[in-house]
Amino acid sequence: MSAARKRLQRSRPCVIAESAATALPPGLCPTRIIGPRSLSLRDTPRILPTCPVLLIHGIWDTSARLSPLRRGLTERGVARVHAMDLTENLGRAPIERLGREVGDEVLAMAARESARQVDIVGFSMGALVARWYVQRGGGKWRVRRFISVSGPQHGTATAYALPFAGTRDMRPGSALLRDLASDADPFGDVDVHCLYTPYDLMIVPARSAVLAEARSVRAFPVAMHRLMIRDARVMDHIAALLLGERVVSAIPGA
Repeated sequence: MSAARKRLQRSRPCVIAESAATALPPGLCPTRIIGPRSLSLRDTPRILPTCPVLLIHGIWDTSARLSPLRRGLTERGVARVHAMDLTENLGRAPIERLGREVGDEVLAMAARESARQVDIVGFSMGALVARWYVQRGGGKWRVRRFISVSGPQHGTATAYALPFAGTRDMRPGSALLRDLASDADPFGDVDVHCLYTPYDLMIVPARSAVLAEARSVRAFPVAMHRLMIRDARVMDHIAALLLGERVVSAIPGA
């Protein structure tokens, strides 16, 4: 067993037991039953999530940039982790266009994996792209869990540096952000979680990464924006969320 997996298991307050998954339609992610501390991993089968996981990269990146995160999640017991390449990664394409690409990839991945739902982890611009897909691209019915990692959910001042369609969408108060914020029930039954670093110099202000509707919010003392997808603490937390553990917000009032 890897050291990363051992560390994650030691931090768990409980173990995950199998639910009555046979009562669910094929491909639907089962609800997990949280067992007491007294149970051990030897006593209870360790059930991995049935939902495949899609990783979405940020601006100026490709799926290769997410390799450390993908590898780290796999080492922590998360199965079926995939990363996609957005066709335009320089901020030139509107967020909506990239969101439609995510929708196509979700459908293709669900078909390959015989799954009705997927989990999405979006980093930086990829987190906003994923949010558009959930709210406007039909993702409410396709996504079980959406984890936003340092995403410009309320815009970022750094987006003023470039005049492109995608970067304009990421400016505070943009038409796209106002439209997404206008929803009374933006995420439906999707389980939303936000992670960020208060030292972020790409997402300015850093708290722009926090969605009010998130079930949990966690700040990590990571020195740089780009290091969020390489930090072991962040990987531990994302893995815990994907494996169905109960997580509470670490930010007062978040």
